[in-house]
Amino acid sequence: MGWDISEKGFRIVLSQDVPTMVHDHLRGDVDSFLAEFDLKRSDIATWIMHTGGPKVLEATEQSLELPEGALAPSWKCLSEVGNLSSASVLVVLENIYHHQRPAPGTLSVLAAMGPGFCAELVLLVW
Repeated sequence: MGWDISEKGFRIVLSQDVPTMVHDHLRGDVDSFLAEFDLKRSDIATWIMHTGGPKVLEATEQSLELPEGALAPSWKCLSEVGNLSSASVLVVLENIYHHQRPAPGTLSVLAAMGPGFCAELVLLVW
């Protein structure tokens, strides 16, 4: 992952390996993160995920074994706004906040991916 910077602005450059990295490593990272709070993936009501592209979202769904529709807000934002790099997750969060806000007390995981390849994870309590 990286950037191509020119007089036309910034253009994200993604390796074809990104979906494979997500598929192979995201589950372990998320499970380790949640274990710090004595939680499991099944405790999470809402997944607020980076819109890294169709292959990245598919790899995320498979890696985390999410139920159908769990990433619908991310797919919607990808369709409407595109991939804005890791900041895309904030568009997904805004959409969920205004249109599908979870019930008070429920848990969400917000996740973004960035250069290096890294994943930033945040546990939200509504």
